[in-house]
Amino acid sequence: MAPRCFRIHEADNVATMLDAAEAEVVSVTGAAADATLTLLEAVDLGHKVALSDIGAGVPVVKFGVAIGVASQPIARGAWVHLHNCESRFDARSGSLDLHTGATTDTKYE
Repeated sequence: MAPRCFRIHEADNVATMLDAAEAEVVSVTGAAADATLTLLEAVDLGHKVALSDIGAGVPVVKFGVAIGVASQPIARGAWVHLHNCESRFDARSGSLDLHTGATTDTKYE
């Protein structure tokens, strides 16, 4: 049985590895049933792989939502991780008041 990866949503441009695999052909299951993908490198269980070419600055989509942005071009079949993807998390949002959502770092006089 070929190693597998799982595409959660039709809009996803990445899939999650269900098995560890070397640079080889893997089965894509889920929202892209009966598809295959050739990995360009070894990818561990639980890691993401690109289902299509993703240009630098283009959103990385998982669960049908952007989870990050490609920091460099990512080829179809490549491992998607911190070396080629940046978070879209806004560090400032961690400082917002938990009850009101108001900023705590801005002073109005």
